[in-house]
Amino acid sequence: MVTDDRSRVATPTNSGVSSGLRVRVDQGACTGDGLCVTRAPSVFEHDIDGLAYVKTADGDLLTEPGARTVIPLPLVDAVIDAADECPGDCIYVERPDGTLEAGPGS
Repeated sequence: MVTDDRSRVATPTNSGVSSGLRVRVDQGACTGDGLCVTRAPSVFEHDIDGLAYVKTADGDLLTEPGARTVIPLPLVDAVIDAADECPGDCIYVERPDGTLEAGPGS
């Protein structure tokens, strides 16, 4: 199907293309509910403390406070949904300029 939208989309040849959006989790507000891990398990993971953290594209867990990771293009919708529906309001999706795309205060 052809549409008027000519933006790059995730296809088998460019599925790793970055959206430019980054995501972080505020563990101080995290309830450990797991909605984010369910929605985007390649971006979010629970650590031993039961709280959610973000992961790199290689799967490395980023446990430093305020750690951000780039959201792969195919997962943008899932990560934004997780941020919008998070019961702890602790997921922040940021544009390249640092402004909020989704999450508390967006």
